[in-house]
Amino acid sequence: MESSQFDKAFFQFDEYNANDPKKEMVNNKEISTSLLYALRMTEKLLYYEPNASEHLQLATRCQHIGRWEIPRKNYAMDRSGYLKWRSQLKIHHANIANQILEKIGYDSKIIEKVKDLLLKKQLKQNPETQILEDVICLVFLEYYFDDFSSDHDEEKLVNILKKTITKMSPKGVDTALELPLSDKAKSLISKASL
Repeated sequence: MESSQFDKAFFQFDEYNANDPKKEMVNNKEISTSLLYALRMTEKLLYYEPNASEHLQLATRCQHIGRWEIPRKNYAMDRSGYLKWRSQLKIHHANIANQILEKIGYDSKIIEKVKDLLLKKQLKQNPETQILEDVICLVFLEYYFDDFSSDHDEEKLVNILKKTITKMSPKGVDTALELPLSDKAKSLISKASL
C-alpha cells in the first residue's frame, strides 16, 4: 500500500463528506454527519477486521460519500421507492469514489474492487463484500439504531432487525451482541433472533 496515495484518498473522501450540510456535535465539536459516519465505519472495520485489504478500507471510508446529494424525499415513500433510492445511492457512491481514486492515480484494478464493494456485488459470496456489510450493520446498531427506533413501532423494528441479521455473517451477529447497546436494542435483537 502506497501510504501517500492511500492517505490522499482518505483526505479527499473526508473533504468531500465534510460538505454534508447536516451536522452533529461530538465532544463539543461540530462535524458533518457524513464525515462522522465515515470515521465510525473505518474505526469499526479496523476493530472487526484488523488486516483489511487496502481496497476494503477505501470502500469502507467512502461507503456513504455524497449521500446527502440524493435525498430520500425524492423517491416514493414506500418499499419500492426506498429500494430505488438505495440503488441510486450505491451508484452515486461508486461514481464519486471512482473520480477521486482516478484523480489520485490509483490502479484501475483497485478502483474496480472498491466500486464492486460499494455496489455490494456478490454479497454472501465475496468475503470482503460480506465484511463491509457486517461493518455497515454494526455501525448502524451501535450508533444509529436507538434514534431510528424512536420513529417506529416494535413490530416494524423487529422486522427490520430480522432483515439486518439475515444480511450479516455469523461472526457479524456474534460481534453485534458484544456491542454497547441499549437495553431496548438488546431486547429487540433478541426478539428478532428467535
